[in-house]
Amino acid sequence: MIRDSTPVDRNLALELVRVTEAAALAASRWIGRGDKNAADGAAVDAMRRAFDTVAIRGTVVIGEGEMDEAPMLFIGEEVGHGWSSEAGGPAVDIAVDPLEGTSITAKGAPNAIATLAVAQPGGFLHAPDIYMDKIAVGPGLPEGVVHIDASPAENLRELAKAKGCDIADLMVCILDRDRHKAIIKACRDAGARIMLIGDGDVAGVVAVSQPEAGVDLYLGSGGAPEGVLAAAALRCIGGQMQGRLLFEDDGQIERAKGMGITDPNLIYSVEDMARGEVMFSATGVTNGAMLRGVRRGPQSAVTHSIVMRSSTGTVRYVEAHHNFALKPRAFIA
Repeated sequence: MIRDSTPVDRNLALELVRVTEAAALAASRWIGRGDKNAADGAAVDAMRRAFDTVAIRGTVVIGEGEMDEAPMLFIGEEVGHGWSSEAGGPAVDIAVDPLEGTSITAKGAPNAIATLAVAQPGGFLHAPDIYMDKIAVGPGLPEGVVHIDASPAENLRELAKAKGCDIADLMVCILDRDRHKAIIKACRDAGARIMLIGDGDVAGVVAVSQPEAGVDLYLGSGGAPEGVLAAAALRCIGGQMQGRLLFEDDGQIERAKGMGITDPNLIYSVEDMARGEVMFSATGVTNGAMLRGVRRGPQSAVTHSIVMRSSTGTVRYVEAHHNFALKPRAFIA
């Protein structure tokens, strides 16, 4: 079937929320149980089943799982009942992370989410599942106020100048990893405050665009697929981001070339990673700065989601109350 570039129907937004809700509900049964792979597997299975109810011809172009051998919606997988239905549906590319924050879900820690983004065909950077160096700030700032090649001190100085504040007023979000010790020290030496997160750098990047989160700058390396998802969110909600793929060996470079990446040192902007019309949806699994986590009862649950569209800049928060007696078991187990 030939894929086209039909505009993405705005009514698809609520369908995407249902997909991330399904993944979050399934993952929530594994909160605090110490088994990150079981939590991830439950989210993947539920998201895949939920996609089967959506009238799209979707192709997964950004998946998750190669790096840690987790279950995954694989790159090239076709999802949506539009492939088998005479009604068809728009052709879309899909970026997914059914459970962003597998370890923090297993520990019952904050900021785990189920998330996905859709774009018209060719809209997403086809990033391999390797690491990406990232820097991000929120909207309303001069273009290029920070740069991925500048030192943390330089970026903090320019950001403070643009915001009309002291560096001590700035909060920097960084993944708590040994590889970030030098960045953390540099930010503290410059006088900035640090918010260390155990996992979940999609939520960490998006936080720079949410005033209530209190994050001014995101720094550090994380998964490239998560980088594309974060860029999709920033396309909708506003903000600047730069990313550069981090290759560990020639094999990774060759794999990237097979995905159309010709310059391994290229710095990608938000628009490079997520082009054209984009939609983004996320549902909280555990409580976080962006979303509340799933609240489960014996026969019900409450979910909190966000859905955004780049074409209008609309951001909607959705609180859904789920009745397990009526909801198909496949979407709550």
